[in-house]
Amino acid sequence: MSNVSLAALPPAVWQPLRDDHARRADALVAGHLERRRRREPHPVEDFLFTYYPTRPKQLRFWHPGPGVQLAEAPEYEGKRGYRVIDGVASIDPAEIVRRSESIAWIRELLASTAARQPQFGCFGLHEWAMVYRQNADQVRHNAWPLRLGSGGTDQVVESHRIGCSHFDAFRFFTEPAQPLNVLQPRRETQPLLEQGGCLHANMDLYKWASKLIPFTPGDLLLDCFELARDIRELDMRASPYDLQPLGYDPIPIETPAGKAGYATAQRTFATRAHPLRHRLTALCETLLP
Repeated sequence: MSNVSLAALPPAVWQPLRDDHARRADALVAGHLERRRRREPHPVEDFLFTYYPTRPKQLRFWHPGPGVQLAEAPEYEGKRGYRVIDGVASIDPAEIVRRSESIAWIRELLASTAARQPQFGCFGLHEWAMVYRQNADQVRHNAWPLRLGSGGTDQVVESHRIGCSHFDAFRFFTEPAQPLNVLQPRRETQPLLEQGGCLHANMDLYKWASKLIPFTPGDLLLDCFELARDIRELDMRASPYDLQPLGYDPIPIETPAGKAGYATAQRTFATRAHPLRHRLTALCETLLP
């Protein structure tokens, strides 16, 4: 880790930053918490709280990032990854050492993904492959109908080239769909295959930001969350499900117009993801020797 040493920020400086972060996080998770109280599942937004491990309470807690010291900060006492000496809180160097192998793996993945040419021709077919040859009771979001029915969905899968490069999407393909993918991603090949045009690779910036807590500055964590939220909407609008009752107009990727719209949105998200991936990579490099 860099030997940057800064004077401890006084409460008058850091507490407003903490409070602004909490308000922003509260606004982002309010809908989810309200639905959770009503026990009302949501096939689009729940993904951010079920697939990804960070809970709303964790999202709300502000982390200043490495190299920042907070004066009069007893709330960080006993918080994992911190040490508090004479009331001054800062990242515990021992936590960085303990997690150095994980940090290095994340850095390698982020850097190799950024170096690879983005691809924009997958058209979201991973979601279709996840329900290929399943009946209505078997599909993951079976409370919502398939736009083209089971037969029409299978026909879309069979009539397209599927080139999913993301392991954590591919592993949810149905068994009959897996051989149809031109790539066969594995966990150990993840750094060799992920590329910056992939929706799931860009959503996963939130996963890596979360895994790097408490090192991840709060604004970077929430920026990654917002990106993941927006990408998830595109992901499901382009999926085989009919989610119009929830206000999501479909992107019919089985048509030329739908493909063009999907690829355009995919490029926009890749552009948004690029500086976030760079910031996360720089964070890892700051932490490592």
